[in-house]
Amino acid sequence: MKTIGILGAMPEEIKLLAAMLEDPSTQQKGGVTFHLGRLFDKKAVLCCAGMGKVNAAAATQLLITAYGADAIICNGIAGNFSSEIGVGDVVIGQSAVYHDAELAMIAQSYPGLREYPAAEALVSAACEACREEGVRFITGRIATGDQFIADPVKKADIAARCAPACVEMEGAAVAHIAAKNDVPFVIIRTMSDECDELAAQKLVVEQFDVTAYCRTAADIVAGAVRRL
Repeated sequence: MKTIGILGAMPEEIKLLAAMLEDPSTQQKGGVTFHLGRLFDKKAVLCCAGMGKVNAAAATQLLITAYGADAIICNGIAGNFSSEIGVGDVVIGQSAVYHDAELAMIAQSYPGLREYPAAEALVSAACEACREEGVRFITGRIATGDQFIADPVKKADIAARCAPACVEMEGAAVAHIAAKNDVPFVIIRTMSDECDELAAQKLVVEQFDVTAYCRTAADIVAGAVRRL
């Protein structure tokens, strides 16, 4: 791998990794700030894409086209759907799928997929990093949509249709663009909430500090990069 592209949706999800870069510099493209440098002797480009699928897709394409990223890591927080883990634990995405899209119609275009499989080597590196950090984790499907899920009815509907380990707002779009460009990817998510009524109160109304969750994700990303 010549260049690793790393993105998150919020500044907190990227600034911890950006602080680890050697010989750092920044560039602006498409309304996004890109942080360039070296991470564990590997060329890396980091960015805060912004929230939602369009922002994530646009930033991913720039990482690939403008900066030559030949591996993509999507990093950040998510809402938990699994009984095996809880808040503060991690999901390593084996695949990503949209929960709010007409999958058959999207699959009519290259790469012709309804679900996007992650690269086994990247998943393995992330799992090894979790073990080294002593972080409880599972691997599984990640579901993506342009909605913050904090409603038991919506949660049950997504669970029935997608059976994800967690849900968030960017991963499948990152995976989709990576797959269109034949670039390997992995999604690493730390659980910030349980997608219930308390989630909206905690993260939206109270604007809860997510730094601790982002630090977990950043440490795992760094550990994964070191293994590549």
